Amino acid sequence: MNDRYDAPYGETPYELVGYDEYGQPVYRQVPQQQAPQQAYDSYGQQQGYGYDPYATSGQTGQQQTPAYDPYDTGQQAPVHDPYGTGQQPPAHDAYGTGAYAPQGGARSAAPYDPYGQTATSGQQPRVAEQTAYIPQQAGPAAEETTTADPDDSARPRREYHTEQFAFVEEPDADSEDVIDWLNFTENRTERREEAKRRARSRLVALVVVLALTAVGGVGYLWYAGKLPGLSSSDSKATGTTTASAAQKRDVIVVHLHDTAQGGTSTVLLVDNTTTKQGTTVLLPNSLVVTTDDGTTTTLAKSVDDDGSAGTREALDTVLGTDIEGTWRLDTPYLQNLVDLVGTIEVDTDTDVPDPDATKKGQAPLVSKGEDQTLSGRMAVAYATYRAEGEAQNAQLERFGQVMQGVLRKVSSDAQGATVTVQTLAQILDPSLTDKDLGAFLAKLADLAKGGDYKTALLPVQADGTLSAQAGASVVKDVLGGAAKSPDKDAAVSVSVQNASGVKAHTEDARVVLLNGGFTFLEGGAPSGTQSASKVLYADAAEKENATEVAKTLGLPTSAVKKGTVAANADVAVVLGQDYEPSSS
Repeated sequence: MNDRYDAPYGETPYELVGYDEYGQPVYRQVPQQQAPQQAYDSYGQQQGYGYDPYATSGQTGQQQTPAYDPYDTGQQAPVHDPYGTGQQPPAHDAYGTGAYAPQGGARSAAPYDPYGQTATSGQQPRVAEQTAYIPQQAGPAAEETTTADPDDSARPRREYHTEQFAFVEEPDADSEDVIDWLNFTENRTERREEAKRRARSRLVALVVVLALTAVGGVGYLWYAGKLPGLSSSDSKATGTTTASAAQKRDVIVVHLHDTAQGGTSTVLLVDNTTTKQGTTVLLPNSLVVTTDDGTTTTLAKSVDDDGSAGTREALDTVLGTDIEGTWRLDTPYLQNLVDLVGTIEVDTDTDVPDPDATKKGQAPLVSKGEDQTLSGRMAVAYATYRAEGEAQNAQLERFGQVMQGVLRKVSSDAQGATVTVQTLAQILDPSLTDKDLGAFLAKLADLAKGGDYKTALLPVQADGTLSAQAGASVVKDVLGGAAKSPDKDAAVSVSVQNASGVKAHTEDARVVLLNGGFTFLEGGAPSGTQSASKVLYADAAEKENATEVAKTLGLPTSAVKKGTVAANADVAVVLGQDYEPSSS
């Protein structure tokens, strides 16, 4: 390293003497043989580099202070005191630290030694010379120094500030890769945590939905009575939980009038509100009923002759029911009803030809098969169809299928069903209003849609009468007729069977009973003749009535016995060969 700096001509040469604590080079003047050149004094006096800034221009004759030599250990000339105060002026602070000698007082602080050395001699401190530096080179940064007590042997401590340091950030070629990797790792971790949170949220939502669905399903099954052990079918399987007498039933009778071919078909619509079971009971036209005057007739004739009110009362007498109203349904209204509910599905049992067909061999209007979709016109043709030589019960069963199919399509809402009935614009029987009919159909529709609906045919013998065994399953179980409590003043119903072998005895017994204030019911003819007549009662409470019947017919009281009685009668009479008609 070149430790000497040769200045250009006219300038004082400097040489490198070392470096300060900041790493800055420190120079000093090279001694010259000739007298040192005096520096310009702005106040009219020549000074060296260690000039006194407080000296005045008027003191030209005073001794000049030699240049400051940091390595000079000799004695230093005293600094000129221009004011004659006897005190040393403050030494020049070459590094701008602000440390000056005090102007007064007994004690004076030693000037700051930038090299950590203090004067050890007793001489006066020299005036600090301004540190030389290479031209165009930045001088040492200014710093603050705490003034040390001269008596304190400890070395003064510096205070450093942030602005004195310059932090150089060295570029790293891998810094971008590291940042990208950190971002990737952080983003991937966040995505995993977010995925876990979403999975937990979805799991919780799924559990809540399943719980609500389960609760709703159980509630619906409970409301519909389909829970195991609570449904009506389970009650039937374990026997009738509630006695037939305590069961409540709503019943209406429906008469279908075929306006095209003539004839009627009759069914009962039963809503058992206790067991939540709906039933369509098919009533054959051959069923024998009793008219208002006590005479017997068939159901078909009663509908035509007695009308809705008379037939309703006759059915109540025969079946022991309490029919609430009559719905007359002509075939045009049935067609409109099916079209209103939007077709029906029926398992048809036969092909039904088109009644409007002009040629033979045309395709049938209704085809045989399962789940056949029927429009209104097709439903009417199927409900009224009866093949040649076919029993009337076959046609009656087809009508029952159509009615059940309609109920499956009617609204389960009472208001909606009422609107459907009102849309038919049908004149109803006074015993049944449109709102009552709509509410009743809505209840049956709910049962039909839930599978709690069936169709039953009332078994009738060839002569139109009900047998005790055959009629009990429908009359007692479905209609509850055997459990019906008659009015206090109601006439006792007497079922009569003629086993005497003489048909005229039946008519004679009918007249006698009617005149005696009893209700006559045709019980049909037994399989053979019997020698002795019998008067039977099933309930002990009817024993007295049975005795009165025997007296009325002229039979001995010994003929009164406990036995089997038809479900629609209070007392049963079997006329034997010992029966003698009344002479009157």
